[in-house]
Amino acid sequence: MTDIAGSFGLLRLPDSIAFGDGSRAGIPGTVASLGSRALVVCDPFLATGEAFTELLEGLGNAGIAFVVDSHVVPELPVDVVEEAIDRARTANPDVIVGFGGGSALDLAKLIALGLAHGTPLNRFYGENLVPGPVLPLVAVPTTSGTGSEVTPVAVLADPDRELKVGISSPHLIPRAAVVDPRLMLGAPASVTASAGADALVHAVEAFTAQARKPAWNQQLPVFVGRNLLSSALALEAIGLIGRSLRQAVRNGNDLEARSHMAYASLLAGMAFGTAGTHLSHAIQYPVGALTHTPHGLGTGMLLPYVMQAIVGNDAGRLAEIAGALGVGSGSVEDAAQAAVDEVAAIMADIGLPQDLAGMGVTEAELPRIVELSLTVRRLVANSSLEPNEETVARIVRAAFDGDRAALAPLVAGRLSERKINK
Repeated sequence: MTDIAGSFGLLRLPDSIAFGDGSRAGIPGTVASLGSRALVVCDPFLATGEAFTELLEGLGNAGIAFVVDSHVVPELPVDVVEEAIDRARTANPDVIVGFGGGSALDLAKLIALGLAHGTPLNRFYGENLVPGPVLPLVAVPTTSGTGSEVTPVAVLADPDRELKVGISSPHLIPRAAVVDPRLMLGAPASVTASAGADALVHAVEAFTAQARKPAWNQQLPVFVGRNLLSSALALEAIGLIGRSLRQAVRNGNDLEARSHMAYASLLAGMAFGTAGTHLSHAIQYPVGALTHTPHGLGTGMLLPYVMQAIVGNDAGRLAEIAGALGVGSGSVEDAAQAAVDEVAAIMADIGLPQDLAGMGVTEAELPRIVELSLTVRRLVANSSLEPNEETVARIVRAAFDGDRAALAPLVAGRLSERKINK
């Protein structure tokens, strides 16, 4: 039974969240409740599609003046973002609409930030550095993965940094999220796989994040660690993804699978928006910068190795994950291992690389990956593992070799220690 008396819960969410087939019909009304002049940020390949055309017609019919910016590029270089902010000043919007994948939604967040508080954006890198509210934002995702429609984070690339950088603040949470699974139909299998893998990582890492006691009388960090509310959402998301991700990749027009994945991604975003993520994300940052591979591809590939590393000291929570995935029996340790194995099988079945070498990483790059991973302190410290060089190096080495069994001594040692401590 969950120790409610000894735990806490925290969620930070949009003012409204609409989910379901057809929910996009309510976007114009939602936008109109927030302003009369809209900047609509859209992925370029969606800008001529039927759904987007319908959205613009709906905005016009609602009396909303709008300008479209479809200059969305992957990884969001900071100079591109600041150019978008400059263009947006000319449009003078009082509400921003983000329509598309994670990059489109993050660009919409950053424009809302830049219009409210100016540039350069490097003043806001890190946590809780946004000084106040940004322009109101309506977020409409067209992929199931980032959960950006409900999170306090926007990520961009800065050539002065070796890693992608994040701006994290509750002020970046959209005012409204509209999640219509029909918008996800037909997305390419590779995009579905990468995005869906990232949603699973969000849920698993939120569920296994370090448990910390909040200092309620101080400003809380953006990521506060696992808690009652985030864990309930994360576990539900894990079960949905386990049942639906393979099918969504196999058949991009399966509305049931798409609906399950859209809902799961939403729940996972709600969970990690307060609980946070940890080692898969920390290690992916340098891996992604080195290999120029999609974020979800890297986090998904790394997740089974991170889970393997925490079997020894977090078997109970992994066993709960096994239950959500419908695998595992016997002892808690056996169920925990079944969870790791099933997640690894899901990643393989949807076509993700199975090791860092398969992503283009060379052995000579491993020490630098470890070094840079450790600089992402807010994520490394959010893991239940000791956040030190030895731990991260062993995970990175195992992930390069494609050998989860290499983490067995670490697991065995932690299991033995736990039994001794009992």
